Amino acid sequence: MDRFLDAALDEWVDDRRRLPLLIRGARQVGKTWTVQALAERRFEDFAELDFEQRPAYRKCFDTLEPRAILDRISVLRGRPVEPGRTLLFLDEIQDCPRALVALRYFREQMPELLVVGAGSLLEFALDSEDLRMPVGRVESWYLHPLSFAEFLLAVGEEGALRASRQRETPLSPAAHEHLQGLLRTYLLLGGMPGVVAEYLESGSVARAMRLQAAIVQTLRDDFRRYARRSRHTHLDRVFSAAARMAGRKFVYSRADPRARSRDLREAVDLLEKAGVVHRVRATSGAGLPLGAGADDRYYKLVLFDVGLMQNALGAAEELLDGDPMRVRDGAVAEQFVGQELLAAGPPHRPPGLFFWARREKGSNAEVDYLLAAGGRVVPVEVKSGKTGRLRSLHSFVERYRPPAAVRVYAGPFRRDGGIVSVPLYALESLPALLESEVRARRSAAGADA
Repeated sequence: MDRFLDAALDEWVDDRRRLPLLIRGARQVGKTWTVQALAERRFEDFAELDFEQRPAYRKCFDTLEPRAILDRISVLRGRPVEPGRTLLFLDEIQDCPRALVALRYFREQMPELLVVGAGSLLEFALDSEDLRMPVGRVESWYLHPLSFAEFLLAVGEEGALRASRQRETPLSPAAHEHLQGLLRTYLLLGGMPGVVAEYLESGSVARAMRLQAAIVQTLRDDFRRYARRSRHTHLDRVFSAAARMAGRKFVYSRADPRARSRDLREAVDLLEKAGVVHRVRATSGAGLPLGAGADDRYYKLVLFDVGLMQNALGAAEELLDGDPMRVRDGAVAEQFVGQELLAAGPPHRPPGLFFWARREKGSNAEVDYLLAAGGRVVPVEVKSGKTGRLRSLHSFVERYRPPAAVRVYAGPFRRDGGIVSVPLYALESLPALLESEVRARRSAAGADA
């Protein structure tokens, strides 16, 4: 499956100032496959060390001297590791924390060697080993599940992807309905590469959903394996509650009324660092950066994959028969939008999502997401119905006068005054759309002046 990260990885290979690369993300989002594809495209030799499947490789890192490490690896694999020719891949690096420390020495003493590490639930291992990331000597990139656009490529719907990007000419009703059907399939399957591959091979949504359940169980097993014994219960409860409370403020007492808030907060922190959940933080919306005005006590959670989320909620029947915007009071659609926004971000930037909440007596308002575009803050509301009823979105516009305001819904592209309505299936084109809106607003302001 082609990933949009592939082009960035090719640029990394060609960059002489590159750092050792650590690809981070939740279990089974495609980290290993993506690195294997890079090796096949760009390298004569590939040295893949899977510390989970072959624990013997861990002993190679009893020393931190790069040449000695490579000598030991060469003996175990039966052929040499050659800088400039071999891509060294340290997979499941959380099972060998010493390998993570060694990355800094590869950078300092052997910069001509290209090294990539990947790990799932990496922060759990770091926490238990009391180790620190080699800051400034390793570059972290973040990989998410397949976006809807990547899913369309995977299932051979290149034409549908081109149609989803079309804003100037209205789509035919048939094309719109075709994209809506593909979106429903994606919301059922999600973007886990293994789940999508199962669907492509078998043609069975039911079999793909069984694999979703197996992935969830693997994650729960990871909690027990890597977390301290006293913590895995809290991790499990937060993970379960994240799906139930999607689209709403995360309240610790609803996750586990018997646990201390401090313990559940630590569980949220760990799951977020591991890429399993993502906070959507409330912020003022007054300006950039969005994090400057964020309230870390008031947030929502989205899971890392919409397919796993709907599986946990048992929402398959609703998705098959109804409007995706209305399934579970819009929670599935809001989760999908958050996931798409994360996938659209640059790979080297840690994930971050924000929303606007005004909490004033008798005058509460909330906009689902805030984005940065062209140096300005842009509100994004996920809601069906007429644009005139978007009270919170209109309230934000009146207060801050953004260069654009977006409503995401199940219909086609349209404009209603200052609000741009974007189909759920077209979120991949949202960054380009917003940049265009900001430029147009600036040009108009310059002409008026």
